[in-house]
Amino acid sequence: MNIYETDVWEKLKNSDKPVVLYGMGNGADKILERFAQKGIRCADIFASDAFVRGQSFHDMRVKSYSEIERTYDDFIIVPAFATQRAEVLAHIFRLAQSHTVLAPDVPVAGIDYFSRAYYALHEKEFESAFSLLIDDASKACYERIINYKIGGDIALLKPFFKKEKVYSDLLQLQGETIVDLGAYDGDTVREFAAADPAYKKIIALEPDTKNFHKLQKKCAHLRNIEAHHAGAWDTEGIGCFEAEASRNSSIGVRGTAVSLTSVDALIHEPITLLKMDIEGSESKAVAGAAETIRRYRPKLYICAYHRSEDLFALPLQIHALCPDYRFYFCHHAYIPAWESNFYGIIK
Repeated sequence: MNIYETDVWEKLKNSDKPVVLYGMGNGADKILERFAQKGIRCADIFASDAFVRGQSFHDMRVKSYSEIERTYDDFIIVPAFATQRAEVLAHIFRLAQSHTVLAPDVPVAGIDYFSRAYYALHEKEFESAFSLLIDDASKACYERIINYKIGGDIALLKPFFKKEKVYSDLLQLQGETIVDLGAYDGDTVREFAAADPAYKKIIALEPDTKNFHKLQKKCAHLRNIEAHHAGAWDTEGIGCFEAEASRNSSIGVRGTAVSLTSVDALIHEPITLLKMDIEGSESKAVAGAAETIRRYRPKLYICAYHRSEDLFALPLQIHALCPDYRFYFCHHAYIPAWESNFYGIIK
């Protein structure tokens, strides 16, 4: 692989242009913390003109984009939020036509930030994961996403791969029995049902109470849906759940008590597709599905963006369980590199 040498933090620190943060919230907190560690100065914070209401963030007045343009001749924009909305993605790419846009990769879970040094430390694992990819498109996408995570260049996130093509062309869904770990409000349950009208059964797990109720309500019209209010883990038990009623809710060290189960403990029938989108708990869930994976060899849909190590550790973990697995790797419409997923099949 041809991997970039200079990471985004070095670019930001060494630039002679002012660095302005776009957006507020948890993502901005993490980026500003990293700025402080790396000695990067944040010149200003802005929001889209329609959303500026005199707010302040980290003791800085939040300005409008118009005001930023009046203040500086040129600047570097650092988006500090995640989005998959088409109109917001289009807006960010439009901004990149006028100014440099660098979007640092900030892990959803874990403590390891992606950098050129991080890649070098795990180069052998990355190369091993790369060798498990099925086709040239997956290999090209994998290299692009690694370079995006190092360098922050949003142009590397394109082209986006449509999820419908995954279901029809890569996974070739047809009469599946599906386990959906991290079912959220039933969005992927509904996607599966639409892509595979002949599905046999969908078993969905969601630990967040509000999301679980939404899942039940939004999927009530579908047939043969088995919903469990539980989190996926490597064992059965009770865990702590940090509930945000969003995609970012996760199993953690504090929060509300929630039932945990492993796939091996829950599933007592052949399954043909196993999906995991569980905010950094994927490795635990794979361990808890080891016997199911070995016995039934289902198609796999595994999110690869919550922890920095997910890009290599998850395919290698699955390959160790069942060496016949090979993977497609796709990035779908999102800034930053969320919705970068492995899709495993037996080859």
